[in-house]
Amino acid sequence: MLVGGYALSSACETICHASNAYDAFSKSCVTPRFGVGKTCAKVILFGEHSVVYGYPAVALPLRNLCMRATVSNECTFNFELDKSFELKSKTFPLNSHNSTSLLNSHSFGSAGSVGTSAQDSVHDNIYNNIDDNIVFSALGFTGLLRNIPPRFSSIRTAIHCALDFAGWDGERLYVLTESDFPPERGLGSSAASAGAIIRAILDYYGIEANQSQLFSLTQQAERVAHGRPSGLDAVATSSLLPVKYCNGSFDYMNINMRAWIVLADSGLKGMTRVTVEDLRKKRDENPTFVNSLLQELGDIALSAEDDLLNGSSENVGIKMIRAHRILDKLGISTPLLNDLVDAAYSNGALGAKLTGGGGGGCVIAIADSEDCAYKVSDAFKSAGAKKTWIVDISGK
Repeated sequence: MLVGGYALSSACETICHASNAYDAFSKSCVTPRFGVGKTCAKVILFGEHSVVYGYPAVALPLRNLCMRATVSNECTFNFELDKSFELKSKTFPLNSHNSTSLLNSHSFGSAGSVGTSAQDSVHDNIYNNIDDNIVFSALGFTGLLRNIPPRFSSIRTAIHCALDFAGWDGERLYVLTESDFPPERGLGSSAASAGAIIRAILDYYGIEANQSQLFSLTQQAERVAHGRPSGLDAVATSSLLPVKYCNGSFDYMNINMRAWIVLADSGLKGMTRVTVEDLRKKRDENPTFVNSLLQELGDIALSAEDDLLNGSSENVGIKMIRAHRILDKLGISTPLLNDLVDAAYSNGALGAKLTGGGGGGCVIAIADSEDCAYKVSDAFKSAGAKKTWIVDISGK
């Protein structure tokens, strides 16, 4: 019996070793798969802040300032998973068939939809499993989705929503984003990164989605980032054309104008939440004054469509100056942003204004020649801009 018992134990050990070796070999032979997604920066040409109150707004996609996302089943960046955690996560493997059907039974498309407590518990378990098996890398952070910093909370939501839509199969994935523009500058970084990641995950799984579905998925992440977003960023960061927001809907606009946008980064983070709340308080205290200025911002945005279509770059410039003065009256601008606007206008720009939430962030200027654009760029830097970009927005 001892001999037999020993023989049986040895056989089991041999089988276990062989199984472990096979698992290791299988993993080493996994075919690398990749999914890619790309979006871009955007600037609000007209209508920031007034859009919060339902007035029109116009946004320009900056196609040469890209946000790129890559999703892979093998790590393409420096990361070493804690071994004890890796073993723990493998103790509770995900049943991918059940998880997919349960995930897809939950409607992300309806804002505010609430499931039963049992469904919520199931989804919490599934999301915990996702968080333990997705590695994310961007802007100085690399780690499991579970450990993602609060500033990336909307990205976590984007990954959850995209894997839900695609039908995650339980495999470990590595998600990387790389950007040509800085975050928290009013350039649509949160929407652009969410949109790029969503597209990369769907590309990885070979899943097609229409524009409405992509918008809905991105908006789920944007609600985490901004509370009640208009959706303008989600549309503009994936658009080839300027976008007009009016009466709750979006329309694409044509440009028939030879012009360059010069973008200047003040080096200070935008303070959108603060400026939006401050403006709300001012509006409550003095509704007549504030509403008249918001109405003017909306009127400027509404009339800009004809200027862009008819090539009236001078009119666009004049309206930019007027819009900036209104935003300054509303307390949205800062001394540095004002200095940047003045520097651009004094060096040949047809117009200039802050863009985005204000309190920091960026300034944009419009120039009617490439030479003028470079001159304005130099003026921005002399006035304190940390970085500048030149974007040809000419309709072609």
